[in-house]
Amino acid sequence: MANSSRDNILAGIKSALMHLPEQLPEKPDMVSPIYADKGDVDPALVFAENFKDRKGLFFYSQSLEEFQDQITRFVAERGFQNIHVWEKELADELSNCGFSFSTNDRSFLDVDCGITLCECLIERTGSMIMTSRQLAGRRLSIFPPVHILVASLSQLLPDIQDGLDFIRKKYGNKLPSMISLITGASRTADIEKTLVLGAHGPKELVLFLIDDAEA
Repeated sequence: MANSSRDNILAGIKSALMHLPEQLPEKPDMVSPIYADKGDVDPALVFAENFKDRKGLFFYSQSLEEFQDQITRFVAERGFQNIHVWEKELADELSNCGFSFSTNDRSFLDVDCGITLCECLIERTGSMIMTSRQLAGRRLSIFPPVHILVASLSQLLPDIQDGLDFIRKKYGNKLPSMISLITGASRTADIEKTLVLGAHGPKELVLFLIDDAEA
């Protein structure tokens, strides 16, 4: 009587166990970097290219004054009427710009755009890390159709692990309840493999990067 498929499988396993390799494979290297070194390429340039590859809109400002001029023109061109800025430091920087904004959530349901800071930027993926400990909270980076981020060059870190280490060092044993890695606008391709932006958050992500190297 021919052996069943189950018997064949068990026989194969038994044979394999009887002929184990004399030398086991070496342990995997869990320390060396995963990615190749990019050499002398400017980290800011690498970040900008990765950010734009994820459909982000990127602005570079050589000074705070240039940033204020750039964002004023951008807001005017887009015609935003209901802008929200909840972080006091950022609100102070925007106070001299040519547009008004709300610093509370009274008119939040009709918001056109939210402007926030971030914890840090990730060069490798063109991402930024935000947490619930920021005064922008959980909502201002998620609910508005357009999310504008304002960051400084000094916030740029090489990789995601460096960003998480930064968060741990900053907050110690009181980690934020939300740590969010934002890489481009919200998107999904679940329906018929068609890419849709703004599926679970903003349709557009805009970054103003301020060069504070000489600050």
